[in-house]
Amino acid sequence: MNIIIAPHCDDEVIGTYEILKSNDDTVIVYSTCNNDKRMKHAKKLKKFFSKIRGQIRSDSVPNYLLDHSHIYYAPDPSTEVHPLHREWGFHLEKMARNGYNVIFYTTLMNTPYIHEVTTWQDKQRILNRVYPDQKSLWKFDHKYFLFEGYTQWIFPKTKGTNK
Repeated sequence: MNIIIAPHCDDEVIGTYEILKSNDDTVIVYSTCNNDKRMKHAKKLKKFFSKIRGQIRSDSVPNYLLDHSHIYYAPDPSTEVHPLHREWGFHLEKMARNGYNVIFYTTLMNTPYIHEVTTWQDKQRILNRVYPDQKSLWKFDHKYFLFEGYTQWIFPKTKGTNK
């Protein structure tokens, strides 16, 4: 199962659209979707991605989601500039250092591992339909729907562990 960490409602589409599109079972954990209106908008994602199994706030993560068999997607703390993105990235870096399968994402165009989204028109359409109140973000700044990037960090095995 994929676990996507989205510091803000809309980060899950901006940063991991291709993961959502992959049709793998996915749970999205939101950090700051404390605004009921924004969370209501986020819930519309299930219309576009049938494999979303849950959308929850970070203060209510059930224990079964903390499992080494899952793949976690989180903002890259080394490239993201937003403080909340960096904070969540650092939390997931700790998990990666403890043997969890963490893949970091970014949407910044100056990141070396960025690539162009092949179906960017669909990504833009979904952003506009799910988050209409955020349209001004990507109206003139196309990085939000044109690019994505993923990287995985490899840590050396620590003495005394089997990981």
